[in-house]
Order: sequence, then structure tokens, then C-alpha cells
Amino acid sequence: MVNRYLREQNYIDGMWVHADSGATIDVTDPATSARIGVVPRSGQAETRRAIAAADAAFQTWRRTTALERSQLLRTLHDLIVRNQQALAELLTLEQGKPLAEAVGEIRASAGYVLWFAEEARRTYGEMVPSPWADRRILVTREPVGVVAAITPWNFPSSMLARKLAPALAAGCTVVAKPATQTPYSGLAWGALCEEAGFPKGVVNILTGNAGEIGDELCLNPIVRKLTFTGSTEIGKVLLAKCAATVKKVSMELGGNAPFIVFDDADIDRAVDGAITSKYRNSGQTCVCTNRFLVQSGVYDRFVDKLAAATGKLKVGSGLDPQTQQGPLIDAKAVNRVEALIKDAVGNGARIATGGKRHMLGGSFFEPTVITGATSDMLCMKEEIFGPIAPVSRFETEEEAIARANDTEFGLAAYFYTADLARAFRVMERLKYGMVGVNEGLITTVEGPFGGLKESGIGKEGGRQGIDDYLDMKYVCLGGLEGS
Repeated sequence: MVNRYLREQNYIDGMWVHADSGATIDVTDPATSARIGVVPRSGQAETRRAIAAADAAFQTWRRTTALERSQLLRTLHDLIVRNQQALAELLTLEQGKPLAEAVGEIRASAGYVLWFAEEARRTYGEMVPSPWADRRILVTREPVGVVAAITPWNFPSSMLARKLAPALAAGCTVVAKPATQTPYSGLAWGALCEEAGFPKGVVNILTGNAGEIGDELCLNPIVRKLTFTGSTEIGKVLLAKCAATVKKVSMELGGNAPFIVFDDADIDRAVDGAITSKYRNSGQTCVCTNRFLVQSGVYDRFVDKLAAATGKLKVGSGLDPQTQQGPLIDAKAVNRVEALIKDAVGNGARIATGGKRHMLGGSFFEPTVITGATSDMLCMKEEIFGPIAPVSRFETEEEAIARANDTEFGLAAYFYTADLARAFRVMERLKYGMVGVNEGLITTVEGPFGGLKESGIGKEGGRQGIDDYLDMKYVCLGGLEGS
């Protein structure tokens, strides 16, 4: 059956178009390596046209009322909800995650749209008490302008929702580039926005050459904000390029999330949280647990229970309703996971379960638990982005906090304890933008998502998520002398 949201053209200025050259990029199913279809290999010229279209549309879109924008976003939300199954199936087909997870992502996408439909009407300004009797001081917030959005392959729908929805709510227009591995979920947003009735040029989605498109988005002075989700390495490159035109930027970058289990923790609850935090999307999320730090008193018990639960995870095609663990995104991801395991075992770690490619072949990999991990192993220092759970032992609370903070990253952290005083002590000392206490899944549309240090700049979601799409303006209004 043909999926109505699978589009093989770019959406620019309200029209579905091919690349100027006619060149295309193949899109494959990571579960089978079968070719799904193609998308345009666009470049600088198409990107410039998309930016020009967004700029022209901005002149009108910025003058719409908050209520008008809110109503359109609510229409978009309703469309997503009505078509969530088709959108989820498309997502699983190109990304590989289990269908239940894909449905959850689509619902989260709808949730972000609804949230910012409501926030559109709450971008308040203020009147400041004036030091002058004949003047008034106003502070207003206005849309920043044309927004460029670059999104990753691991959450190809919800990552765009977190950028597109607040930008539109604020009165900005958007040029978005989805990841080459998962372009269809990005292009689907063009179809949805068209169906919802957004004016032409307000939303533009294009696929193609990452270097050419990225350079034009960063260097073109018409673009006034760049929002990017991806690796810290690429984020730094984009930041440097945006400096040339002093753009507003928000960056959601890499992580190295610790998962700390103290002696007084509820071990069964901790294991449940660990499975969710580590193996969701086959470990391919920026907030996935990267390293487990477990206190000596419960180390053996936690490892045994974690290995047993991990070994029971059902691996298979995401379209199989029984699947809990889909394939990795591609062969490169499998090779990296194998290299990390080889390094750990070579330095004294032991494989408790998993550790090799799955019998299904392709990019399927066994969910893996590694014990005896040490801080000098690559899997403890680098972002894994795969189904490996390295577990390390610690003795004291001070040691756990120091080791958790010993990284250039600061996106998400998790810890389990039954001691309320310890919960506050540890939460306050962890240098991370998001902390889960006795919870392994903490992302929600109502909360601000974002990291510290080299994990990023800015927040997505929550009431804070619209701020990066608004400029603050101070107005001094004089000549108000009384008669």
C-alpha cells in the first residue's frame, strides 16, 4: 500500500520540485537494505531559492496575529493525530525503530505542535517603570526572521517538530534540511503544512548535499537563526560558519549520559529505567545512558538483573509488532559498536550478554552489557550511539559525582536513590542540563530540553522553547508631557 506522506520531491515556495540537476539520493530500509525510493540531491541554488521564498513569506507571516498562527498550528496538530499510523509506518520504514516507538514519536511531534500553538499566544512583552515622567519604556518580542533547521536521523519527526512548531508560533518562516538517511519523515512535514493551509514559502523542506545546503544556510545573511541537532563535532563547524553573519543559534549536540545506581536504590526500578534509557531506539539517542556507575553494595545484583533483562529483548524488523529492538541505522554504526566492544574487552572488560552482530544479519546487533568497565575505555568516554551498556563500579557518593561530571558533555544524567537528601545533593551537583531522579525517560513537551558545556546552546520544548525564535526590543517612547 502506498503511503500518502512518502514524497520524493522537495517542498519549496509551496511547490513540490526536483533538484535542478535531476540528481537523486537513494533511501534504504535499514532492516532489509532494500531501496525504498529516492529524494532530490539539491545544492546551493535550490537552498538560495528556498531562503528567498521564506524571506518573501516572512514579510506577511510576521504580521499575522498570534491567534491566527495558533489556529493553523492546531489544525496541523489534528492532521498529525489523524494520520499518526501512516506517519509512524513511514518513519519505521526509513529509520528502523520499532513501530510502537515510531507511534510514540509521532504523538510527541503532535504534542510539540499543540504546545507551541498555545505558547504562540503567550509571547508577552512588558512595560517597565520609567525613570522619566515624560517617557514610557516598552519591551517587546518579535520574530527573529528566516530560520534554518537541520535535523538528525534518529528522531526524524520529533526533532523537526521541536524546531518548526516554535518558529511558526513566533511568526518566523523556515527552511529545513532533514537527514539524508531519513528524509521522508522530514518531507512529510511539507505535505502536512500544505494540507493544514500554511501560506506558500512559510515552510520549505529540501534534501541533498549536506555541505552545500549547510554552507548556504550558515553563510546567507537572510537567514537570521540556525537551529541544529546532531554531533558536537558538526555543531562546532556550523557555529564557526554562522559567526560570519552573527546569526542567532541553538544547538542540541552530543551527550555522555551517566546512570548512577546507589546502594539504597530500588534495583528493580533501576533496571527497568536502565532498559528504557539505554535501549530505546537501539541506543541511538543523544540522551541514552552511555555509562552505568553502580555502587559496590548492589553492583553484582544490578548487573545480573540488567543482563537478564537485556538478553530478553526481542530484536527484529520495526514493522513486527513484537520487536523491541530494531536495526542500527547503517553498517558504519555497526562497525563503530564493534570497535567499542573490542576496545573494552581488550582493556579487561567482560561481556555479560550480547556482544556481537545479530543472527538476522545486516545492521542488526545484539543488545549488549559489558561489566568491569573503566574510565579509560572508549565506551566510557565517547558517545556510543548503539546498544552497549558498559557498567563500572564505584564506592562513594563523591566518587560517583566526580566521575559523572568528568566529561566535556552535559546533556542528560540519571541516578537512582531512596534517600531524599542524597537526591537533592546529587541533583544539584551534576553538571547537566537534564537530570532524571529514579526515572529513565524524562523527555516531555512541557520541559525544556537542552544541555550544558559541549552538549549545546539553548532549549527546546517547555515555555522556554519559543524564546530562541524571538528578538527582544526595547522602545523608549518620549514626548508624553502632560498639558
